Amino acid sequence: MTTGNTFRNKVQALKGRITQRVGRGTGNRRLEREGRTDRVSGNLKQSGDKAKSAFRR
Repeated sequence: MTTGNTFRNKVQALKGRITQRVGRGTGNRRLEREGRTDRVSGNLKQSGDKAKSAFRR
């Protein structure tokens, strides 16, 4: 798990969380859905990287 990938995945999850809240606040369902997708995708990538590093040890 490289530092660059970790940072990129955390930024994607954070961006998704912000986008989702903006969508919820404005009532824009499409924006909320995009934010949720980004957040979940970033979290899944982080979990995958953690699993990879656990098996490497």
